[in-house]
Amino acid sequence: MPFPFLKSSSGRDLALTGCAGLGLSLLGALPATAHQLAGAGLASGFNHPLTGLDHLFLLVGVGAAASFVSAQLLLFALGGAVIGALFGVSGGGLPVAELLAALAVSGLGVLILMSRRSGHPPSIPAAGTLVATAVAIHAMLHGHEASGASSWWAGALLASGLTVGVTFLLLRRIGTAWTLCLAVLLTVVGAFLALGPIGGLLAGAGAGAA
Repeated sequence: MPFPFLKSSSGRDLALTGCAGLGLSLLGALPATAHQLAGAGLASGFNHPLTGLDHLFLLVGVGAAASFVSAQLLLFALGGAVIGALFGVSGGGLPVAELLAALAVSGLGVLILMSRRSGHPPSIPAAGTLVATAVAIHAMLHGHEASGASSWWAGALLASGLTVGVTFLLLRRIGTAWTLCLAVLLTVVGAFLALGPIGGLLAGAGAGAA
């Protein structure tokens, strides 16, 4: 392990505290979602996946899951991205998509934690389907928000690929303890982000009943 101090309980506590602090900082610094019409151009496309917590943590979660379970999950993520983007651009949609996007983040965290708990890697097709579905939901929302310009998509792809790739390589290097810490953070952040859509649904139901 490149960081032996993580073998100790104090080292793990430090890692958990660091992850919690980073998560709280991001929660305060970034908007919860970036689901509005995006501007045109490479820079706008590059910034878009990074300016909402749900998109950003989804990308980090994909890299983390691939580093912990199997690099093959990256291929499933790519497939989900293509399918979801095409579906969104063509006008397709899903009910409660915002809620599903938040829960997709939690799903990646749970995948990592369950893999650790079971003591052996999950089925690649099953894990890959979960990753592809999570990515497809977010890519569909990108399809709704995109300007339609190829430069926008190039920027979004570049930012997404860099985020996933850096996360994957970094977690492969620093070891399991940080990955599990991040998995807990993903699970909690996804649940936190789901509160907004759930509140909206409850408010709408209350207004309809009135």
